[in-house]
Amino acid sequence: MNILVLNAGSSSFKSSLYRLTGGEMPLDPVVPLWTGEVDWDSSGTVILKAKTTDRSVREERSGMSRTTDIHDLLNLLWSGKTQVVNNIDEIDIVGNRVVHGGDKYRQPTLINAEVKAEIDRLSIYAPLHNPANLMGIEAIESLSSNMTQMAVFDTAFYRDLPKVAYVYPVPYQWLEQGIRKYGFHGISHQYCTRRAAELLGRDLGELRLISCHLGNGCSLAATKFGQCLDTTMGFTPLDGLVMGTRCGSIDPGIILHLLREKEYTVEELDRVLNFESGLLGISGVSNDVREIDKAIDSGNAKAKLALDIYIDRLAAKIAALLPALGGLDALIFTAGVGEHHAGIRAAVASKLAFLGVEIDSNLNSLSLPAEAGASSGDDRDLATERSPIRLLAIHTQEEWEIARTCWQYLNRLTVDTIPTAT
Repeated sequence: MNILVLNAGSSSFKSSLYRLTGGEMPLDPVVPLWTGEVDWDSSGTVILKAKTTDRSVREERSGMSRTTDIHDLLNLLWSGKTQVVNNIDEIDIVGNRVVHGGDKYRQPTLINAEVKAEIDRLSIYAPLHNPANLMGIEAIESLSSNMTQMAVFDTAFYRDLPKVAYVYPVPYQWLEQGIRKYGFHGISHQYCTRRAAELLGRDLGELRLISCHLGNGCSLAATKFGQCLDTTMGFTPLDGLVMGTRCGSIDPGIILHLLREKEYTVEELDRVLNFESGLLGISGVSNDVREIDKAIDSGNAKAKLALDIYIDRLAAKIAALLPALGGLDALIFTAGVGEHHAGIRAAVASKLAFLGVEIDSNLNSLSLPAEAGASSGDDRDLATERSPIRLLAIHTQEEWEIARTCWQYLNRLTVDTIPTAT
């Protein structure tokens, strides 16, 4: 079967086509038959890229409409140098990453008009992501009106959060208005916790795990015996850890002060907290840790401070999740920074040394591959033999997790039993 996965963001659109057979789901991620990407930059330039296992195309052009750009990218699936199918009808199902499912959608869900309307309504909570996710869904609909499409929600991973974790200490009526902790990066955390159990040769139902998704956006998830008990992102992806351009947790009184005394507008605060804070805001250099490292090597004190704060808050948030788990079997590092920055992993391990954590410097110096579909054999345990807590570096594979979810539905359930709402 052919499973197309769409991962639409605010400035990019990524897609992968997986060809899977019936029978048993492969344990290791399958290399996509085809991958494609559209990047929209602030100057109006659009870059289309597509590749198969042995062919690739790249096109740079001025922007048209985003829907047209997506159509042109998907056309490379069934025409031109990277053709791998004859037409869209050879695709069995399309799996869409959707960032916010709210309280209503707590599992993968077949997309219909009602689901689309709810994704659109939830855009008030995820304005940079849900509209882009919906655009991908509608782009497929315009190409094939009867294509089976499934929404795989980032927030669904947190469906079992206990009330003590998701209710804020504010007037209870706010909860009834939808103001609560939701959590994000759920597809990544779901893949990595399952993969951790495979690496350790243990049942997920007996493990206490903290997964660290560290990219431009960062979040932690604490999972005990297969159930997520807490996470660092909250009502929005702005909460929690220090990130590339996002501030993470700060005193809410700062916001009140800036509104009252400095006459900031809501729009100005939104821009500063989401796009001008974090590593970029402190360092004044970049949101990219590679550029921060270069600045530190050149003696930039603010860059060093930025990284020190990043690591300090990361270790503190990890420690804050321990009581919910009652102990820890493994700490997982994933996403761009988590997979590739040995220095941050070593610094976190050092701060957690009071727990007996010990990292193997030789294993830690090895980077994971960055390609989608890279062998899960490259994932590794970085801890020394005597460390009671394992330190796992895992290459996150969100697109594969979505494809895997679609495969499960096609093979184990009839279409009539796939939920359209909960």
